[in-house]
Amino acid sequence: MARALLYVFVASMGGVPGPAIGAGPVLHDQRVAGVGGQQPASAATVTAVSGVPGVFTRFALEHAARRPGRVIAVLQAGCTTADQDLDVTALRGRGHDVDIRYIDDESPVTRAAVAGRADLAAAALGDLRMVPLRPRSFDIVHCSLLLHRISHAELVLGRLVASLRPGGLLMLRITDTETVAGFLDRRMPEVLRGLAWRASRPGQPGPHPAIYEPVATGGGIEAFLSRHGLTVAHRDRASSPGRARHGRARLAARLVSRVSRGRLRCDHDELRYVVRRPEDRSARVLQ
Repeated sequence: MARALLYVFVASMGGVPGPAIGAGPVLHDQRVAGVGGQQPASAATVTAVSGVPGVFTRFALEHAARRPGRVIAVLQAGCTTADQDLDVTALRGRGHDVDIRYIDDESPVTRAAVAGRADLAAAALGDLRMVPLRPRSFDIVHCSLLLHRISHAELVLGRLVASLRPGGLLMLRITDTETVAGFLDRRMPEVLRGLAWRASRPGQPGPHPAIYEPVATGGGIEAFLSRHGLTVAHRDRASSPGRARHGRARLAARLVSRVSRGRLRCDHDELRYVVRRPEDRSARVLQ
């Protein structure tokens, strides 16, 4: 079955739909009260061209507005794959003082990506299990398309949560492994992944590793959040810009979904979470 799905996709398109660095996803907003409490999608779909802040930016603006006069400390973990879904410029445009720190793993792809971006000149690269992160020091942790490409992902996620101040926000964006895009990213041979990457992102370093430890899945994230008593303020599904813009990518995804008899979804390829750390200052700090 896996070989048949790969054949259908490669024959149909020759490239894999996925996130383009530097562009935010097309959004399908769905506010939820908590894990498993999903409500119907809003009729007003937010897009990058609408001028309306994306969901991550909206939550960041609300968070900062409740803390007037305080420097908003932001940690961008996985900075080379963090797109514009969190617009720090919008925060500063509302008069908020923002202190942002960039970190990422030290893979060859990541080093090459940082070398080509002046805005990441101050990024700290290294083993994310050991990069110094002071507990309760950030208002917002933005972690976008990082967890699936690193080892020891649950330990790293625990450290990110521990670095949040009480009431702070964790913004997560992950590839949904139950979709066509997630399946292909995990199962395509490296040669094909490389060809697909170069076809869809010419000149950009990549592809990043596809490790996908258990926590880097929708079920794994929800289990982690439930175990540690974290509150889900928002959860939704999204389509990456590469998939949304590319007609052949959409067609190929539909074909692969059909071959899988609907087991692999093609209406989105990513999951996003806005998670709040409890305000209770006596709450447990993850180590």
